[in-house]
Amino acid sequence: MKEIASYAMGQWVAPDAAARSVDCAITGAPFARIGNGTLDTKAMLIHAREVGGPALRAMNFHERAKMVKALAMALGEHKQALYDLSFHTGATQKDHMIDIDGGIGTMFVFASKGRRELPEAHVYVDGELEQLSRHRSFMGQHICTPLRGVGVHINAFNFPVWGMLEKLAPTLLAGVPAIVKPASSTAYVTELAVKIMLDSGLLPEGALQLISGGVGDLFDGLGPQDVVSFTGSAQTALMLRSHPSIAQNSTRFIAEQDSLNASVLGPDAAEGSEEFDLFIKEVMREMTAKAGQKCTAIRRIMVPDAQVQAVIKAISAKLDALTIGDPREESTRMGALVSASQKRDVLAMVDTLATESKIVWRDEARVPTTGAFVSPVLLHCESPDTATEVHATEAFGPVSTVMGYRDLAHAAALVAKGEGSLVTSLITADPAIATAFVAEAAPWNGRIYINNRHSMKESTGHGSPLPHMVHGGPGRAGGGEEMGGIRGVMHYMQRTAIQGSPDMLTAIGQKWVPGADQITGPAHPFTRRFSELLLGETLHTASRTITLEDIETFAHFTGDTFYAHMDEAAAARNPFFPGRVAHGYLLLSFAAGLFVEPNEGPVLANTGLDSLRFMKPVVAGDAIKVALTVKRKTTRNEEYGEVRWHVSLTNQDDELCATYELLTMNAL
Repeated sequence: MKEIASYAMGQWVAPDAAARSVDCAITGAPFARIGNGTLDTKAMLIHAREVGGPALRAMNFHERAKMVKALAMALGEHKQALYDLSFHTGATQKDHMIDIDGGIGTMFVFASKGRRELPEAHVYVDGELEQLSRHRSFMGQHICTPLRGVGVHINAFNFPVWGMLEKLAPTLLAGVPAIVKPASSTAYVTELAVKIMLDSGLLPEGALQLISGGVGDLFDGLGPQDVVSFTGSAQTALMLRSHPSIAQNSTRFIAEQDSLNASVLGPDAAEGSEEFDLFIKEVMREMTAKAGQKCTAIRRIMVPDAQVQAVIKAISAKLDALTIGDPREESTRMGALVSASQKRDVLAMVDTLATESKIVWRDEARVPTTGAFVSPVLLHCESPDTATEVHATEAFGPVSTVMGYRDLAHAAALVAKGEGSLVTSLITADPAIATAFVAEAAPWNGRIYINNRHSMKESTGHGSPLPHMVHGGPGRAGGGEEMGGIRGVMHYMQRTAIQGSPDMLTAIGQKWVPGADQITGPAHPFTRRFSELLLGETLHTASRTITLEDIETFAHFTGDTFYAHMDEAAAARNPFFPGRVAHGYLLLSFAAGLFVEPNEGPVLANTGLDSLRFMKPVVAGDAIKVALTVKRKTTRNEEYGEVRWHVSLTNQDDELCATYELLTMNAL
């Protein structure tokens, strides 16, 4: 009998007399014990806030991103142990790839995005500067800083690894400690993953704690700086969301819950087409992967009225060839539900659905009699407009219902009857169909997945939430969002509007703001290494007069003989120009000539420019000069870092003609 422990305040806490048993999904026999009635969950919150939080906040975003990557690597080294244990949940080897490999991959994505999209700093600058005064001496800027609370993660049974890691990665990246509470029926897999991460020595004390079993009075201790991220049933979400502490303290609550997801076969996807075959493949995969125990699984199959029987026949043929059995066998294509109680729930939901839909495929004879195995069930709803249960009852297993639609608007209306879904897929090769459908269906969905013959080889599948994109949905789906790249990190940070002088905003945001003090370095900045450069360090160049010969030579040399540069009368008729003007790219080239130090030095490469704007035309006879200022520095590896330079180009009257950000890689 396996003992599923909790990890609290730096100690593993074994189950006690209050523990209950957890059964193996394959055999139905008792497999583990979980629960400790004396676990001090309020003390865990305090430990996370007072020990874990300060340790994480002492690290900058990049240091935390490196930690997340290293944790993913540690988990990857122990995947086989996680696979072996996960079989007891009823999952097949392919299911492990979704849960375990998918969770590790999610951590890698967040680590990468943290390095590329977050600053090497402790404050995240959100959006552009706001000019609040005429002469730019008083400015506004939004920033995001880590909350001083705890991320409390309540996870579902179906993904004991991915479900934890897709919440944990953005939480740690934000600099917030986490308390993880997995569903008891599969918590033994989560426990092993937590142990691997803790044993790696990568996490600061208090950054990660685990509750195996009941949460006790945890919610009584929640405050205004905490975040609850929940995945599970709508009923449980409502109960937790209604807790007095959450209501009184405005504790952030993110919910991902029941969802009647749909897949729509486009009216252009006729039987025999590549899109039709793709649709059947997607439906079959979503019905049987994880034995249908996926929050993104296809519950409603919507097809043109004329295609209903063809779709039922094609799905049934696939189900006829399905092998159901012990997930440890290589020939098995669908394993068991997670528990006997889950099996009872699914069968009860099937009975409910059958009150208004006809079962068109079911084969109990091929299902093992031990454990929590069930047969897939395919239903057909002939009257989806008047039916209610098919749009409200989620059988969380290998169960799906086919229904016909008259036209695209009818299909979108049927999707909306689910009152909010995590995902709806549309299989079509017609961009006009996709455009019209998205306009109607998007308000009811967190994600719309469109696939066809052109994208199917590289597409990730209807049921695959990706860390780059938001995972959540409106209404019945919970109204929350998870992941979504850096958007997911922001759930654990506070956005604050900062108002003050450019110098104040520079100091707070660790990013030079135009108008702030400029520093004159001891030498040309291109001769100074990355580590020597200071924010605000500025080079002011000499000036260069633009001649008509410069303009004409550049035009003929590049082939850019646009009339504004070559025809005085035509240029004068243009409302933007006083007459012939210098090319914008000529100005950039001359600007580089003014500020570049040509000798070999610490500047290794120019990697691009951002935010280029031309403010005032430059005509022959104007003299331009440049101010080159260190705006932000970001270490990229042990050899070099990225320097972001603010470049302003002015004329002889100190009028701003152009501005942009130059990116260079400089040796450390």
